[in-house]
Amino acid sequence: MAGKLAGKVAFITGAARGQGRAHAVKLAQEGADIIAVDIADHIDYVPYDSPTQADLDETVRLVEALDRRIIASVADVRDIEQLKSAADAGVAQLGRIDIVVANAGICIPEAWDAITPETFKATIDTNVIGVWNTVMATAHHIIDGGNGGSIILTSSYAGKKMQPFMIHYTASKHAVTGMTRAFAAELGKHSIRVNSVHPGAVMTPMGSGNMQAAIETAGATNPVLNQMGTPFLPTYAAEAEDIANTVAFLASDDAKLITAEHISVDQGAHTF
Repeated sequence: MAGKLAGKVAFITGAARGQGRAHAVKLAQEGADIIAVDIADHIDYVPYDSPTQADLDETVRLVEALDRRIIASVADVRDIEQLKSAADAGVAQLGRIDIVVANAGICIPEAWDAITPETFKATIDTNVIGVWNTVMATAHHIIDGGNGGSIILTSSYAGKKMQPFMIHYTASKHAVTGMTRAFAAELGKHSIRVNSVHPGAVMTPMGSGNMQAAIETAGATNPVLNQMGTPFLPTYAAEAEDIANTVAFLASDDAKLITAEHISVDQGAHTF
């Protein structure tokens, strides 16, 4: 039986692992071919393990095992020319882009007075400019197809409320929420829907390396704030596949009249 995305092509950033890989696999399960992009290299300043070429290769293997086509390339979302090249190469081989998932992002836990100009800039460059670059590199391909499409931007719990000990991350994810509305307004005439997803805690490699130690160090500076973001549901952290299910819904015709929306997948955490 054909999936809900049969015949479509999805461009996904940060696709080597975690949520990006889950999005690639889920959209492939629904019938889409994939253009996968990841930096697949060391990422400055982050306390968790960086993605690798081997990670990206595994995403390719998983998508191909579903009998879907995938074009994978190494690109840094901070470099719009690299993203344009990846999009152009993908379209040259797969013929189109219908879905864009601007998923790539970084997270650096730091108390307010531990943030440096370098870590603030790295966060904004990746999480804000990188998302803008992704849309700018791909939206014209959707327009050229003449069939409309769906763009999904990965924001966060921090893009609706705030994330303690992450002023730079909170600022970046609020910016993504604003970009969602703004792009939705201007791209709507092309039947392109733009929505954001707002995960809370998710079980991904972003929790690896020294990430937990960094969170604890920052949290010790103001312990009362550690209670923010407590979920209503008994599941504290989602699986990447839970976020991918929402992305697949927003990419499909089931959401054909939904645009400029901000969908939380955080077990209610943003309300507490």
